[in-house]
Amino acid sequence: MRVYGPNGTALANAPASARRTASGTFTVSEQETPRSAGAAVSLRAISTVDALIALQGVDDPTERKKRSVAKGRNALDMLDSLKVALLDGSVDQSTLARLKVAAEGLTEESGDPGLDEVLSAIDLRVAVELAKAGIR
Repeated sequence: MRVYGPNGTALANAPASARRTASGTFTVSEQETPRSAGAAVSLRAISTVDALIALQGVDDPTERKKRSVAKGRNALDMLDSLKVALLDGSVDQSTLARLKVAAEGLTEESGDPGLDEVLSAIDLRVAVELAKAGIR
């Protein structure tokens, strides 16, 4: 998109009669043609794009539930890998960092009260394990 301002090419190519006179009066030359309706159409297209983006932001309840289940499973997998690492004696910072990242989305509501309760319990367990490791 090209914007024409005080230094733009559109003003440099404009005929001298269309420019503002010293007296401050406004004149329009007869050589100029009316603007096309293309500008209005492009503005309408931008508003429909904004509407589509806004609609994409609205979550479908089933998709939100699927994401919540996936986050819960991921956190449980990270807890399981932490358990194995504790039994092996090979707990490293990367395992704890992955566990912390896995816990980030567990507090979002899924729309299902039972699932939210389970996710809250998983989040609590992750917080306890991170506190034991000294990570906040």
